[in-house]
Amino acid sequence: MNRYLLSVAALFGGAVSAFGQDYSGDVFRYSDQPITGTARFQGLGGGHVAIGGDASSAFTNPAGLGFYNRSELSISPGVRLQNVGVNYAGQNTNSNKAVPFVGQAALIFAGEPSRQGSMRRGTFGITYSRQVSLGNEFAFTGLNNRSSITDAWAADLNSFNIASGVVDRVFNRNTNQVTDINGIPGTAYLAAAYQLYLIDPTSDNATTYRGAEGDKVVNQTQSYSSSGSQSQWTLGYGANFDDKWYVGGALALSSTRFDFTNQYSEVFVGGDQIRGLTDRSTLSVRGTGINLTLGTIFRPTELLQLGLTVSSPTFSGLAETYDRTLSADIIGIRQFDANGKPILDANGNQLRKVPDPLSIALPSNDFNYNITTPLRASGGATFFFKKRGFITATAEYVGYTGMRVGTSDYQAAADNQAFREDNKKNVQAFYQNVVNFRVGAEVRASVFRFRAGAAYLPTAYKDTYDQLARNGDRNSLLLSGGVGVRNERFFLDLAYSAYAFKTAYAPYTLNNSQNYAAAVLNNKVGSALLSVGVFF
Repeated sequence: MNRYLLSVAALFGGAVSAFGQDYSGDVFRYSDQPITGTARFQGLGGGHVAIGGDASSAFTNPAGLGFYNRSELSISPGVRLQNVGVNYAGQNTNSNKAVPFVGQAALIFAGEPSRQGSMRRGTFGITYSRQVSLGNEFAFTGLNNRSSITDAWAADLNSFNIASGVVDRVFNRNTNQVTDINGIPGTAYLAAAYQLYLIDPTSDNATTYRGAEGDKVVNQTQSYSSSGSQSQWTLGYGANFDDKWYVGGALALSSTRFDFTNQYSEVFVGGDQIRGLTDRSTLSVRGTGINLTLGTIFRPTELLQLGLTVSSPTFSGLAETYDRTLSADIIGIRQFDANGKPILDANGNQLRKVPDPLSIALPSNDFNYNITTPLRASGGATFFFKKRGFITATAEYVGYTGMRVGTSDYQAAADNQAFREDNKKNVQAFYQNVVNFRVGAEVRASVFRFRAGAAYLPTAYKDTYDQLARNGDRNSLLLSGGVGVRNERFFLDLAYSAYAFKTAYAPYTLNNSQNYAAAVLNNKVGSALLSVGVFF
């Protein structure tokens, strides 16, 4: 696997660059679920385990399907709004993105009532739901008078103690292709940077290197855009026993689709030999998975419901394709003879050379791996004010330290084992288990429904991860509200939810954190969802 991962969240300390091993951030990407479900559930602050009679019950607590006494067909279209404000090197930029989506679709079959035995009714449901939204977009620019990304590349190459002649030999001038240096995974980009004169040896055949235009102020620009989602089809069943006990189970098949384009550019202010560079990468991920959910709801009285549910990890197999291209905008490379003296033209000016090529595409990389997302367990209670409404609360445990990543793509079993162990260590070093809290209330007036909810979502990152985690800036408070109309034939619900949190992004890192900049991202996410359904 040759995907080179820069630290994308190391602010004032944190993770450092790693060569193709750390996938802990990838499994977390597919595990973060701030809010899901129908507009009814989203208006109440998210999935609640002690409420029944909603299509979201199929995956939040399938016991809730046992509350149905009519069949249902419903769909929930929506739009996700995201604003990202970025501060980088003292400059502020804003990016906005709106993504339409289908949050849920459901077909619920309520069984015939039974008067024999304790079982009153069984209900089967088929639902489609969007569990994780992966679309994002941000950009920033800023002046850096301390370093360039080429300094980070030079430091990486210096760590291997490899002579420049060896680095030069992995470039094929007939095909303009590079391979990994000395077979070290993830080093092909260093060979490309060397060929583009973005890394220079300190002397002929030296084992030490420096970045290009090292004394220049650098205008640095970054743009990132991603799309995709993790969705699932759920087959759920819930049974009603004596109108007191409700039990259910669900099997879900998930689908993951994620794509990103990331482009980083530098312009050397007053550059002598090189105007600038561009580092562009794309990633495409596809995969499928499976999980299981079991749940129960108990009604000790007509005014109180208690719910409990456990969802297994989602076990997924993923396949990714990663592409990366380095380009240089070169004015002209000064020429020297074998003795290190400048080569002059007839007018006494030093000769310059514009190398060919000016852009090198790294070998496209395909990699297959598997992930295990966290175990989830929730408990909650709902108190009814007869037919006037209810209040509900849920506590949701998410075991992020149980996330795992594995592969069998390496030829040597020892390498596959090392990959698993490295990622297990990273998960346990960076992440912690959390308990999310959700509360909601619904007021009923004739056929109308009015809802409000909130959720406190503590960060999964340990305090030691970075300064944002230590300050609590990665935590989120989600607020939501909604209205609805419901009668014997149909229902219509509208909900809006919003939350905010901070993240950080470092285009590159150096040993001295004072010599590079990290962007602070203020993320604001809103979601409007409309659920429409008919009973039959």
